[in-house]
Amino acid sequence: MSTILYLKASPRTDCSYSIAVADAFVESYRNAHPDDQIKTIDLFEEPLPAFDLAAATAKYKIMHGQEHSADDQKVWAEIVSAIEEFKSADKYVLAVPMWNFSIPYRLKQYIDIIVQPGLTFTVTDSGGYEGLVKDKSVFIVYARGGDYPQGSGAESYDLQKKYLELILNFIGLTDIRSVVVEPTLAAGADTAKQKRAEAVEKAKQMAAEF
Repeated sequence: MSTILYLKASPRTDCSYSIAVADAFVESYRNAHPDDQIKTIDLFEEPLPAFDLAAATAKYKIMHGQEHSADDQKVWAEIVSAIEEFKSADKYVLAVPMWNFSIPYRLKQYIDIIVQPGLTFTVTDSGGYEGLVKDKSVFIVYARGGDYPQGSGAESYDLQKKYLELILNFIGLTDIRSVVVEPTLAAGADTAKQKRAEAVEKAKQMAAEF
């Protein structure tokens, strides 16, 4: 039995293209693997720990073996708890819209929480980096209002897929599969509806092999 962690990174819920396609993937997966567990985290509803001055201070005190207070320990324990929850999953599903050519700020906050040395990555003896979250699969639905196909002049604006897959690779997640829904705005409602339907069908097919 496997556990899937499903991260919803859009606040638009029923109006979200990325969530609609990811939901279809998850439902198809659930039908094929009824014994697996699926945990959903809505990043715009989840009370994520703040990675603020208190958290950063606690991190460096504890990491470097410096004297730290009970408050430092409590703040850092919240970060570690979020990381352990993430690492406890066997597979991941993400619904991610493009915001200003990149990812929504709540997903970036979540990434800043979980990407921590000694927990999700380490520094090797040679000075390089090694991810610690290995041998797990990821399925991502990307939705964009515009059109950013590979090889086009617009491709350079796509810092959504490029960044997210870079950071996931960094912590050891290299088996990444994805569906892109685009354009959801630029070509009108009819095209958007067609692209969503095509993405839903593709996602359902991919769920069978996930």
